[in-house]
Amino acid sequence: MFSHIMIGANDMQQSKRFYDAVFAELGYSAGTMDEKGRCFYITPTGVFALTKPIDGKDATHGNGSTIGFAAASPQQADAWHQAGLTNGGSACEEPPGIRAGGSIGDLYIAYLRDPSGNKICALHR
Repeated sequence: MFSHIMIGANDMQQSKRFYDAVFAELGYSAGTMDEKGRCFYITPTGVFALTKPIDGKDATHGNGSTIGFAAASPQQADAWHQAGLTNGGSACEEPPGIRAGGSIGDLYIAYLRDPSGNKICALHR
């Protein structure tokens, strides 16, 4: 469904360090910086990118927005969460664990806020 997701970052190096760490726990390579100072994580199924806003204003998070990343197991989601906390992220929502998913079944979810305040999660079905 998606070709890419790009989010704003205020400190590119801090954000790259954070995303390199959490994506390493999911089995992805470090991001690549381009000539415009953007960072790209390219996978077989899509692209996740970081950029300073082109209007020159501070990056802000979307209230009510969450970007979810697939985890192969609850243990991988926990390692992802810990890597994020260790690399400048902050905990949000409830601690990692099982959430009742209603008609889609129970889900194991770990939530974080990245260094720019974007809400992300690792999810295992």
